[in-house]
Amino acid sequence: MRRRILLATLFTVAVTGLALGIPLTLSMVTVVETISRQQLAGKAQQIATTLDDDLADGRPLNLAKFQYGAPDRGRIVVRTQARTLEFGADPGADPIEEQVPLVRGGSVRLIAPSEPTRDEQVRMGLFVVLVLLGSLAIGTLVATVTARRLSRPLRDVAERADRLGAGDFRPENQRYGVAELDMVAGALDTAATALNRLVQRERNLVGDVSHQLRSRLTALQLRIEGLVDSPDEDTAAEAGAAMEQADKLGKVLDDLLAESRAARANEARPVELSEQLRAIAEEWRPVVRASGGSLELRIPDGLRAVATPSRLREAIGVLLDNAVKHGGGKVRLSVRQEESTVVIQVSDGGSGVPDEFARHMFERGVSGGGSSGVGLALARALVDADGGRLELSVRRPATFSLFLLAPPPPQEPQAWRTAPR
Repeated sequence: MRRRILLATLFTVAVTGLALGIPLTLSMVTVVETISRQQLAGKAQQIATTLDDDLADGRPLNLAKFQYGAPDRGRIVVRTQARTLEFGADPGADPIEEQVPLVRGGSVRLIAPSEPTRDEQVRMGLFVVLVLLGSLAIGTLVATVTARRLSRPLRDVAERADRLGAGDFRPENQRYGVAELDMVAGALDTAATALNRLVQRERNLVGDVSHQLRSRLTALQLRIEGLVDSPDEDTAAEAGAAMEQADKLGKVLDDLLAESRAARANEARPVELSEQLRAIAEEWRPVVRASGGSLELRIPDGLRAVATPSRLREAIGVLLDNAVKHGGGKVRLSVRQEESTVVIQVSDGGSGVPDEFARHMFERGVSGGGSSGVGLALARALVDADGGRLELSVRRPATFSLFLLAPPPPQEPQAWRTAPR
């Protein structure tokens, strides 16, 4: 983008310079030659006036007295009815000459070398070229500043759009002083807020529906189990068949929920947690130290989880920021694996989470420390977007657990054998 703006501005300046510079150069060349000819004609007129006086008084013509009025390295040619007189040096090839008539017949012609005029024309042409180069340099400077001023906000808007597509629905409320870009930024903030509410309602609906279905299915299975042991063989057989169908229904429900989580995590990929979390810890360690605390890491090597690095960084950053602001100074970041799940925990040494706040702490706009109430809701949304889960596992001291899916182990290649004939 910056290169396009720069090239477009330079092209405009170059075309404008050529469109104005060529006619200006030609005009300057013509003006210089016109001035030289006018000066030469004025000198010829002065000589002709003197010669007319000499001819009227009958004095002999002497061109030597005009050597100081004649052009440098030029020649004076006087034609009368009786003769032709010449004085001066040879002006060389392609001279400039002007001629004026005498009153008593004849003419005075001044012939001057063209080198001084041509040199002046070259100097004026170089001056125009320097002006054009200066305009091009100024245009380059203006284009560079303009390109930076426009490309930087455009890059920020593009990155915000990417984060919005990746599931980061946090509005930034940043403006750039350019009306069109501010309109786009405002539209992105509005879209982020609307999408966050929509996705949150959808997730809450899916969670509520799955919970209700699971509860009803569990109650149904308990009732059917009571009929399986019925003394009536037909009733027991039907109850067994119903229990089998209920188990299949439970499996279908689990599969649908798993597919829903997988669909949300379509951009997530297996990442090396030790590398990612250590980088996040190095970024936050100065912040923790500045608050008078310490950051302890318990991160074993080799653990991998399915996540999006940008979402994971934002979510862990929210939890660390929450621990710094509300904790007791000591912050702990640990990781462990439980079967097919990787658990990342962030804990602090504070007084814990109040009971009345714990139920609503992940709701947007709810805060227990005077903050905006967006951080924890955003962290849960980011983790949920990767198919994970964020929970408050321990209230005192506050410990947040982030559950991520562990990638499946690589399958060994099968050895194909040809069946004997």
